[in-house]
Amino acid sequence: MRKLFVVLALGGLMVSCGEKKKEEKKDGFEMTRTKTEEKTVEAKSEGVPVDMDNEGVGPFKDITFDSEIDTELAAAGEAKFNAICTACHMAEQRMIGPALKGVFERRNPAWVMNMIIGPDKMLKEDPVAKALYEEYNKAIMLNQNLSEEDTRAVAEYLRTL
Repeated sequence: MRKLFVVLALGGLMVSCGEKKKEEKKDGFEMTRTKTEEKTVEAKSEGVPVDMDNEGVGPFKDITFDSEIDTELAAAGEAKFNAICTACHMAEQRMIGPALKGVFERRNPAWVMNMIIGPDKMLKEDPVAKALYEEYNKAIMLNQNLSEEDTRAVAEYLRTL
């Protein structure tokens, strides 16, 4: 009888050692991270079609840029961009808002500047702005109350990306 008990005990021990441990339920918040493929401008960061004819709604009309970038203006625009835009935008990576590298290849310069200076009005009246709103999970671009000069500086910086 004693030998049978020892054999059963050893057999049970061997079986229990071969099983996976049960996962313990942890209280609180747990997050696991997995690496995902980053979407870049080259990988077509938005589903909204290119529209170079739409100037948007706002004070800017028929905007053309000089062939050379104004480095002083671009530096001022970069400072403004880093202060107020980087929470939602990066140059080559889609975030809360679209990646901005090559934005002037997808949008008319007047449209971009009208979106920068008056996103609330654009979201109400412009079809491209409405489509971007839907594409980016209904994230609203906040009006930063920029002057026309600051808006032009940010646009000049965007040309450097």
